[in-house]
Amino acid sequence: MKRKKKIISAVLGICMLSVSLGAALPEKVLAKETQEIEITADAKAVSPVRLSLGDGQTAPKYKAGQDGISLKVKVTNKGNAAVQNVRVTPVIDNASDWPFEIGEWNYEKDLGTIEAGKDGTVSFDQLKVRQDVESKSYGLKFQVSCDDGSQEYQMEKLLYVTTTAAPKEDPAPSQDGGNSAAGSSDSNGSDAGAGADLSAMSGGDVYNSEPVATGGSASTSVPRVIVEGFRTEPGDVNAGSDFKLIIKVKNTSKSTAVSNMLFDLQAPASGTEAAAEAPAFLPASGGSSIYLEKIPANQTKEISIQLNARADLVQKPYSIDMSMKYEDGNGGQYEASSSLAIPVKQAARFEFSELQISPSSIAVGEEANITCNLYNTGRTKLYNVKAKFEGEGISGQDVFVGNVESGATGTIDGMINGDTERSMDQPCKMIVTYEDEAGNESKVEQEFNIEVTPAVDDTAMPMEEEEQSKGLPMVPILILILAVAVVIAAVVITKKKKKKRAQLEEEDLMDEVDRFTEDE
Repeated sequence: MKRKKKIISAVLGICMLSVSLGAALPEKVLAKETQEIEITADAKAVSPVRLSLGDGQTAPKYKAGQDGISLKVKVTNKGNAAVQNVRVTPVIDNASDWPFEIGEWNYEKDLGTIEAGKDGTVSFDQLKVRQDVESKSYGLKFQVSCDDGSQEYQMEKLLYVTTTAAPKEDPAPSQDGGNSAAGSSDSNGSDAGAGADLSAMSGGDVYNSEPVATGGSASTSVPRVIVEGFRTEPGDVNAGSDFKLIIKVKNTSKSTAVSNMLFDLQAPASGTEAAAEAPAFLPASGGSSIYLEKIPANQTKEISIQLNARADLVQKPYSIDMSMKYEDGNGGQYEASSSLAIPVKQAARFEFSELQISPSSIAVGEEANITCNLYNTGRTKLYNVKAKFEGEGISGQDVFVGNVESGATGTIDGMINGDTERSMDQPCKMIVTYEDEAGNESKVEQEFNIEVTPAVDDTAMPMEEEEQSKGLPMVPILILILAVAVVIAAVVITKKKKKKRAQLEEEDLMDEVDRFTEDE
């Protein structure tokens, strides 16, 4: 009993000690709990906020002096939580790095809230490109700020725009008029500054650069040599064929002749999926340089070269660069360059499958189905493909196939009617028409044969059947008569046999009677 009391007292003492320790150390315990809560709060504050600018947008291109521009920037929330109070502000550290004229004090734009995975777009409107911009890409810095409801975030992003410099103005002409510009001829010749965008050239365009003095005693007035125009023989340059390029070169100076001229033509490399990059045009024979002895002042001369267009070129204009070196009358040496845009055509190539005609012979007034496939084996797209059927004694509705991509198959499925009789040896035509990119229409014909027989007279057969139904059924009657005759013959024969048998029996009976009488 005493032992149990001791154990209970010990347990109570331990409990009292625990309570007293808990009361003596509350601050430390609470401090530890508060520290853990703060860490948890900090971990929540650094939850990832990911904003991206310009996703899916291409770098815009502007020209010097262009006005009324709207620069649109897309902001995408790639994080896992919504962001609030999104603001986009251009950062202009140096005015020369900003390609637009500064017309406002504050360009800040608000987007509000962007949900996770969503995007918004800000638009900087009524911008004007500076007149003195260069032909290059400008990096535009934007500051993006936002918050997630508990903490603010800031980041900077860089986007690019491309600008084209204004054409350089010709200096005031001197007495010899050496800097007078000449107009274009066959091929829309144009003079542009060093920053001209050659990628925008279309077929037949010409770009001329400014001449640069490279040595000798250069004149105060620089004699300009430009490409006034060009033509090709034949007029259409087909991929894989040779052609002659004839270039009209003009000395624009009205008093200074140029001489000892060397021209060199180089086509930029152009590649496809099936071939490595190589020049679009190569000399058909010999080199790519042309020498011309002299061009008198204010005169034009022609130079020519035989070129070959690569067979795998797609149908579009291709540029060819021409560098020029020449001298003036004082021995001053100059260099200039021009670019020509030569349109290349890719001939349409396609094949037909065997025409399926069902049935191959029809009567007048009946229809037949005609089908076949068109395989586009060329490198060009066939536009507005249509088919129609022509021939003596037949007619049919036109069939519209539509556009057929390179390497694709189009199906022609139509019906033809038999109008009048015709034999199988008379050919009919399926005429297929299509257009190229310029809308020029071409056609190709495919022959087929079909027979049209006379129409079937369906009204004659019921009349014959009706006539037969009105007459007596002869065969059954004959059979019946024959059967009756057989029966009658059988009856007659049977009666004759019975009569004869009765006579014989009667004679036998009389003989017996006579013998019996004689015996008595």
